[in-house]
Order: sequence, then structure tokens, then C-alpha cells
Amino acid sequence: MKALIVTDFYRPQIGGSIRSVELLARNLRAAGNTVAIATSWQPGQPAEETIDGVEVFRVRDLASRLRRFSEDPYKHNAPPFPDPEGAWRLRRLVKAFEPDVVHTYGWISHSLAYGLLGLKVPVLLSARDYGNICAVGTLVHKEREVCAGPQLVKCLGCAANRYGAVKGFAAVSGVYAAGPPLRRKVTAVHAVSRFVAWVVDRFLRVPAGPATVIPNFHEEEQGVAPDPEALAKLPSEPFVLFVGGFRRIKGIHELFEAYESLEDPPPLVLVGTMASDSPDRFPPGSVVIRDVSHATVMAIWERALFGVLPSKAPEALGNVVHEAMSKGRAMIGTRPGGQEDMIDDGETGLLVPGGDAPALAEAMRRLIEEPELRARIEPRALERSRDYTPEVVMPKMERLYAETLAKGGQAR
Repeated sequence: MKALIVTDFYRPQIGGSIRSVELLARNLRAAGNTVAIATSWQPGQPAEETIDGVEVFRVRDLASRLRRFSEDPYKHNAPPFPDPEGAWRLRRLVKAFEPDVVHTYGWISHSLAYGLLGLKVPVLLSARDYGNICAVGTLVHKEREVCAGPQLVKCLGCAANRYGAVKGFAAVSGVYAAGPPLRRKVTAVHAVSRFVAWVVDRFLRVPAGPATVIPNFHEEEQGVAPDPEALAKLPSEPFVLFVGGFRRIKGIHELFEAYESLEDPPPLVLVGTMASDSPDRFPPGSVVIRDVSHATVMAIWERALFGVLPSKAPEALGNVVHEAMSKGRAMIGTRPGGQEDMIDDGETGLLVPGGDAPALAEAMRRLIEEPELRARIEPRALERSRDYTPEVVMPKMERLYAETLAKGGQAR
């Protein structure tokens, strides 16, 4: 099989969805398939290169030439609207590469849908977040509450609150305009959790649906040593660990509020990446480690007391959770969202409502003060983590690829 994976970001960018696409490409290639990546152009990175045997094409779009349209100062985002240059370049790449199937994820899918008009190629749409129905991508209305679903006037106000009036209007118009061609071109839909599948089926309404739920998976790095400088920054005693983007939607401010309300807590370690809405202040005495390798993150988990992923937005899945579980660590997650697929409250971890700092503080207090609770959760979490390995997940993904090919009438 020859697969072209189209995704907003790829290495050397860092993030959970990026890691998931990388592992998928690597395992597809190991199974004898031909795989290439098409991703957003990034300043200072080559237009084409090969990473671990996978060809990577960074596709320039018109928005990248108008830097004011890029929301994130740390990387270029594919725009939420169909970009004319991006669509044209993606169309050229598809015609040159001649894939059996195109597997797409993110806002770049909007440009791809327009680029594929008139071409007959099976398209598998992955929903790893809410970007194909939500102009801000988070399903959180005005950064305050979980959104009940898109409505034009409400979306315009929310996007304006996030980006400003002009960019907000462009984002909402783009997401709405991309819906019809996306629904027309998509052959099959994949979602990383039951919650995401419910949202996509309800609001994107792809005729090829319903979405097939297959989670992301984790895999140990072979022959990659963790960064000794990062490990040297860690406290000597066990610590509370947060891994993720330092963003409002990740519940970073609620985490700070909850942690600072605890009496004599263990140290707090934060590992992740900066974004446009990252905080200016971190709790006194906390350890902040930025932009480290996945192998380093996994080594840090081995020293943690427990982990927190206090997302304010409904997490699509939360790779951090099953990665921490694979190291036998208890996790505190939030509901609603994909974390509920992994965490059975009180059994394989603890769940609190997203955005609820007092509830988060109480859950943290329990795991700090009740070692017997941690001792009960940890082996069950380790057992649950085995559902998120390539041995379990990849056969399901390969079967979905085959079904997409068959539905598209392009199987070779």
C-alpha cells in the first residue's frame, strides 16, 4: 500500500499528535508499506527531507507568506480556511506521489479537500481534535466552558475573542466553507476516542461515517538516551508531573491554583512547550523543562510520584495519560473528553471536572496523602496502558486503511 499522510505538523515540532503521526508512519513502513508525509511549511526547515526512511514534504501556503495570519509565534499553523496555494501544492503532490490512500488530519485537511476536487483517491479523515468543526480547535467557548456545538453567531464571537475580529471572521468562514468539500471527499472517518467520534458524527456529518474509534498508541524509543541536562534539573524527591503545552486550554492556570492551595506539597515539575497564551509566571519552586525529546519525557515519568493532565478543554484523547500509565503512574485527568476512555475514576486513575481547581486540588491531595490509593491504581493503570500499544492498535489501523481502500474503489 502507498499512503500519503497529510498533517498540520511533523518533526521536528513537538506534541502529542505529532508523536502519534510519527509512530503511525514508522509502523506502517515497518509493515512493508510506502509512506510519505505532507505537512505545513515551517521557516528554516527544508521543503523536502527523509526522516527515518519516511519522505517529508513541507507544503508552502499563502498564509505562510502573510505572517500576521499565523497565530502561534513558535511555528506556522496551517490556516483553518482552505488556502489556495496550499490546495494547489497538495493537489500537485497527490498527483505526483499517486497514493492508494490519503490519510489527513487537522486544518490542513481543508486545503486538501479543495485540492482533491475532481481527483479520485480514497481519503481517511482522522479526528485527533475538533479543528474540522471548531474555528479555535478546542471546543471551548471563549476559553470558559465546553461548547455545546457550532452555531454561526456564537462561533464568530468565540473566534473573535481568541484571534481578534478579522482573523476570527476568516477562521469561522473557513471552517464553515470547508465543510461541504470535506464531506464530499472523505471516504472514511477515524476518531481517537469515543467522545471525539460523538462530536464529529454529530456536527461534521460526513456521509461516509460513523467514525471508527481507534486510539493513539505509545512506543518505547530504542537506542535513544534521555537528555542528562534535563534529568539533572529534577528534584531528588518524587514530584507531581505535568506534561503538555503550557496553555490555558490545558488547565495550566487551574493547576497552579490547585497546587498553591495544598499544604506542603511535593515539588511540581512542568515539561512541555510554550505557546502564545503561555503564562508569564510559574509557581515558586516549580521546575520548568522545555522542548525535550520523547525519550527524556518517559525517563522523567519514571521518577514522578503521579501525573496531572487537568485540561480545561475536552481532551481528544491525551497521549500523556497512557504514556504515564505505561510507567505505572497514577494520573489525574478531566471529564468530559477522551481521558474517560483510559481512566476509570478510582480504578485506573482519578477524574475531575475540567476547569475545576478545587476538585483538582482534592484529587492531588488524595494521591499525596493516600499511598494505598496510589498502590491500588498503579498496577491497574499499567494493565490498561497495554491497550495503547502498536501490537493492539496497528492491526485496527491497517484494517481501517484496507476498508477505506475498498470503499474508495482504489484497492490494488
